Order: sequence, then structure tokens, then C-alpha cells
Amino acid sequence: MGKRGRAAVVVLGDIGQSPRMQYHALSLSQQALLEVDIVAYGGSNPHIALLENPSIHLHKMPVVFRGLPKILLIVLLPLKALIQFFMLLWFLCVKIPPPDVFLVQNPPSVPTLFAVKLASWWRNSAVIIDWHNFGYTLLALSLGRNHILVKIYYWFERHYGRKVNGSFCVTKAMQHELACNWGIKATVVYDCPPEFFHCASLQEKHELFCRLNNDLIHPDGIQDCISYGKGMSERDSFVGNTIFTTQDSVEIFLKPNRPAIIVSSTSWTSDEDFGLLLEAAVMYDRRVSAILDEDDSVDDELLWMEISNGKQYLYPRLLFIITGKGPDREKYEKQMKKLHLKRVAFRTMWLPAEDYPLLLGSADLGLSLHTSSSGLDLPMKVVDMFGCGLPVCAISFFCIEELVTVEKNGLLFSSSSDLADKLLMLFKDFPDGCASLNSLREGALAKGTSTRWGTEWEQQALPLIAKVISDK
Repeated sequence: MGKRGRAAVVVLGDIGQSPRMQYHALSLSQQALLEVDIVAYGGSNPHIALLENPSIHLHKMPVVFRGLPKILLIVLLPLKALIQFFMLLWFLCVKIPPPDVFLVQNPPSVPTLFAVKLASWWRNSAVIIDWHNFGYTLLALSLGRNHILVKIYYWFERHYGRKVNGSFCVTKAMQHELACNWGIKATVVYDCPPEFFHCASLQEKHELFCRLNNDLIHPDGIQDCISYGKGMSERDSFVGNTIFTTQDSVEIFLKPNRPAIIVSSTSWTSDEDFGLLLEAAVMYDRRVSAILDEDDSVDDELLWMEISNGKQYLYPRLLFIITGKGPDREKYEKQMKKLHLKRVAFRTMWLPAEDYPLLLGSADLGLSLHTSSSGLDLPMKVVDMFGCGLPVCAISFFCIEELVTVEKNGLLFSSSSDLADKLLMLFKDFPDGCASLNSLREGALAKGTSTRWGTEWEQQALPLIAKVISDK
């Protein structure tokens, strides 16, 4: 591509919660050999590889109307968009050096696409949109498809989406929709895991569980099958012992009576119904009690002591670890605390970018409740899980089978009862007798390691980047 040029990555959101755009920035620097300016909101720290790259420069915008009630945000939506528009223009036209190409995340479309288009005219730059989803379908989740603001948003997104130099998208289904109904030719760049998503070693698992141990066994205001009993909490508080692992002077071991770890990540928005998960957890808890013919009045502390003394049951305790930040988190945390289940526990947390791949690589099953407002995008969390060899249970929707191959690398479910059935089937005789789970793990690892982000980006994204810069 000749002398080193420059690219600007534009995200009207928290860059720490936009992994795909972080990967784009790294690839633009390392594979396209460009200087990269990222214009985004702060909040969560991006991956350390991005922070330590001397060719990537992060420019953080102030957040507009943070912390306001949802109903007030809807009323102030036009004012918010206007403020964001002028703030974007200031950063894109003044604060950063002139780029050869803007790479902008969509959604949100308003006011991002118009602001980037004006900035590209002012600075003589090309523009590429990376279509993650459609903004108008996300707005329709709260306002309804027939709302006037949704119709205006749709016109705006479609109109300015057609006035750029190129487009990427995340699925073939979205590519077809853009081509047939929007008149936009887009290149599919599938989400693929970077190299730092991998199966965790026993040493890495133990070190991670030691770091997380206090958050797992001492959650505020919760007593459940993970935290119950002071004796276990004290015994697990030193570095050689966690609820999952133990270390003697020579080796580290996974405990045979450990809970099964099920991991999900979320932005806690309305396109993921965690109420479905809570219903499935209640069903799992009740069905296991019925299978074991146990009286519901059995003392919880007796059950806990039997488990802590090494007794194994036909079905394990399940620990759901849910990572992420977002508006609905507090609502679901309150519901989780009210369940009082014997064999299921929940933990919600936000992990550093370096610990999240280790958690996936240490878990037993991944869970995706992402349904997609448009039905045309895919959950990136599943891609990351496959990169760590973690099989997945995902809720079924239109194009999910572009990613999840049933009974090869994961399973699909359509209801809470269906999910509970899948959990019972996968975790019977855990940890040593789970043939189906082990088979899915092999398929997930094969899927995750078949194509990494760098390879996909070089084959699909780099040619378009090079073309729009040379044509500029």
C-alpha cells in the first residue's frame, strides 16, 4: 500500500465493549500498516494489545446524557443526537489528523453516518461502514416498528448507508438484505476469534479461579450452593484451594465434585431475555430433585456438607457466570437473588479484557441468549467461545446456523423448558461421563481454530481497504 497512511475507526459507543472494532484497529495497524486513530467513548478498557500498540491512538469523547432514566432519554433523543453530531464533527474534522479512510461502526446510525460523511468530504477521505446490525430495528425494540421515529431512522440509515465507498457486514443473510432491499454491496467479514482466545491450561485456570475466588464464594447478600457454609468459604480462601481447583506442593487438580461452569456475556439489553434463563434454572433444579427422588424439605446445609465432603451426585451444581454491563443488569440481579435454588447459582461481573478469554477457556459450556433485533447478525460471544474450544447452547433464530452447527459444536433451544432439557442431557454424570459435551467441545475447538481473525481480515477486508484508499 506504499507509504504508511492513516485510518480512523469511529465508534459511537464504549470502545471497550466493541471488540470487533478493536480487532479492526489492530488489523489496520498490523496488516494494512496504517496509523490508526480511534474516536469513541471511554468507559471500559480495551484489550492491552491495542493500548500498547504505538500506531494506535485513542481519542475518547465525553458521554452525552449518561445515567438518565430510559423514558427521559427517549424524550431527549433529538437533542442528544444533535450534541453527538457536533461532537463527532469536532473530533473527526479537528482533533485527529486527516485519515485516508474512515471505518465506522453501524449501529448507531444517527448521527454517526451523516457526521462521518461530512467529515470525509471536508478531509477528502473514503468511508467504509461495518454493518453489525441495523439501527432502526434496535430502536424498534422500544418504540415499535410503526413509530414515526423508527421510520425516520430507517430512511436515514438506508439513505446515508448508500453514500459510502464500501461496506462490510457480519453474515451472508445481512449481505443479501443489503443487496436486495438497500442497494448496498457489502463484503462479508465473519467474526473470528483472535489468537488470544484459546483453551486455558490447568495453571491458567487455577490462577484465574484464585483471582475470582472471593467474588464467587462471597457475593453480597447471597447464600446459595456456591457460597453456603462458612467452613467451605474459609477453606477456599487460601491460594492453594478454590471451589474448582486444588494445589498441593507439586500439582494442580480439578476437583471431581466441582460445579459445572456455564458462561454468558451480554450488554444486558432487550434483545436478550435472561428471564428465559432463570426459568430454565428453576426447571433444572426441580427436575434434578425429582430424578434423585429427594424431598424438597432436605436441609440445604446438609446437602452442602455432603458436596463439600466429596459426595458426587448424578447431576452437578451449575454456576452461571454472566459478564457484561448494561441497563437491565440490576433488574435481573434482583430476580436471581429471589430464586433460592439448591443446585444452581448465578454470578454477574465485569472482567478485564485479558481475563475474559481465560474464563471462556476454563468453562464447561457457553450460553447465548442473543436473538438479534434484525435476525441478520450473529452473536460475537459464540465466536469467542469457539476460539476457546467452548461448546455453546444458543437460542434459535433466523441465521444462527451460519455459526452454530447442531450436534457438532453446539445445540439450539427455543424455550426455557428446551434449555433445561439440554442442560440435563449435557451434564449427566459430570465431570467424567459427559460424552455429548465432550464431543461438542471437540467440534467447537475445530470450528474456533479453523479460521482466526487475522486470516479472515486479510482475505476479506484488506482488499477493500486497499481499493478505497487507492481510488480516493
